Amino acid sequence: MIKAENIRKSFGTLEVLKGVSLEVKPHEVVSIVGQSGAGKTTLLQILGTLSAMDSGKLTINGEQVSSFDDNRLSDFRNRRIGFVFQFHHLLPEFSALENVMMPALIARRPTTEVEQEAKKLLELMNLKDRLSHKPSALSGGEQQRVAIARALINRPALLLADEPSGNLDSKNRDEIHSLFFRLREELGQTTIIVTHDDGLASMADRKITMRDGEII
Repeated sequence: MIKAENIRKSFGTLEVLKGVSLEVKPHEVVSIVGQSGAGKTTLLQILGTLSAMDSGKLTINGEQVSSFDDNRLSDFRNRRIGFVFQFHHLLPEFSALENVMMPALIARRPTTEVEQEAKKLLELMNLKDRLSHKPSALSGGEQQRVAIARALINRPALLLADEPSGNLDSKNRDEIHSLFFRLREELGQTTIIVTHDDGLASMADRKITMRDGEII
């Protein structure tokens, strides 16, 4: 699903990624761990095409995205990659259902189709009774489940999560952790998770440890 080869990234004179290479198989759940400053989030942003690498090669789902221009890259990102962050970034003026539908509407998919799919995803998240609720009426765990549903609405090849449970209490954290593996079982989802949570990291099929810009 992913093949990254010799990825390098610097900010000024600080070399953040020092020739990172990795492969992720379809349907695999992979965690990336390491101390703050190890380069985990920078690597995730490059894998998600949110940040440009200085050099290297990146292939996702058979497409060499490192050769794409900005417009093609933006379209690929919207269609093929889903993102979940520590802070859910839901739009406060819209309902849970509307928040989930938004990326698909931006992709100009038919509204009726999108609404039906968004409802199915929210039901998968155990939120079928919260469709019309705005974010302020949802708990932290519910908000994060809405954000995960939103990330999945365009049926991405790849789901990327950056500290997805870092802002949750223990009960909601455990529910979110279990959810990633249920998504793999029910949707065949390939997922990469950057986390400081040892429990979540150890649940993954594979745990990748980074230190000083390298995989160790």
